[in-house]
Amino acid sequence: MSRSFLNRETQLCMSLSGRPSNIGTRFHNYLYDELELNFVYKAFTTTDLAAAVGGVRALGIRGCAVSMPFKEDVIELVDVMHDSASAIESVNTIVNDDGVLHAYNTDYQAVANLLESSGWSTEYSVAVTGSGGMAKAVVAALRDSGFTRGTVVARNPKTGPALAETYGYDWSPDTVGADLLVNVTPVGMAGGPDADSSPFSDEQIDSAQAVFDVVAMPSETPLIVRARAAGKPVVTGAAVIALQAAEQFALYTGVRPSDDQIQRASEFSRS
Repeated sequence: MSRSFLNRETQLCMSLSGRPSNIGTRFHNYLYDELELNFVYKAFTTTDLAAAVGGVRALGIRGCAVSMPFKEDVIELVDVMHDSASAIESVNTIVNDDGVLHAYNTDYQAVANLLESSGWSTEYSVAVTGSGGMAKAVVAALRDSGFTRGTVVARNPKTGPALAETYGYDWSPDTVGADLLVNVTPVGMAGGPDADSSPFSDEQIDSAQAVFDVVAMPSETPLIVRARAAGKPVVTGAAVIALQAAEQFALYTGVRPSDDQIQRASEFSRS
């Protein structure tokens, strides 16, 4: 794909992540090319979040995706918290409108859409590992989608119980089984210390009805591989990241890609 049209009018979008991947970069740039939009996207990490967000404002960077571990810390650095972010106190998208930084959370909508399309019974009990910013989005989407019986599994004795209490779920410091197993931790993420691990035991996977993993790289995490082998229906992190990125794309550009375009961009981002 050619980026030969880049010029001084080109608008920059970016991401901030503790462990950047190529997925967002390839996804967004693919669609910029296909739709002939004068944008470019680049992934970054930082050890100075305040300075990085200040750069978004000062340099007129149009959009900034926010990933772990910055989703909550970035709140004090933005100007306007929209409902999707303020309701769960977690930000994954910043849009710069003439120096005013607007914060959104597209993770929530992506998860809610995937739960709806899965057709899974809301009578299922749920176990969700994690209590950070992404976990807030996932638990809120689960609860709002009608999954009322749940457990937040988190070692953190402060954030775990607080998240569980907010949505009427139980809390456990140790992994528990449930009908629907949801991983919202870095366990299974490529390049991480637990890349070859699963947050749930084989026994818990075998007794579950379905499995949902938000880890996007690889899409076939050890948890997803084990769940498929056990014949369980799954939702992968690849599906989550594609849908949330498409929402971000629309916020940044004002253009909403078609389902086919989103699918092609998602496949390209992993090729």
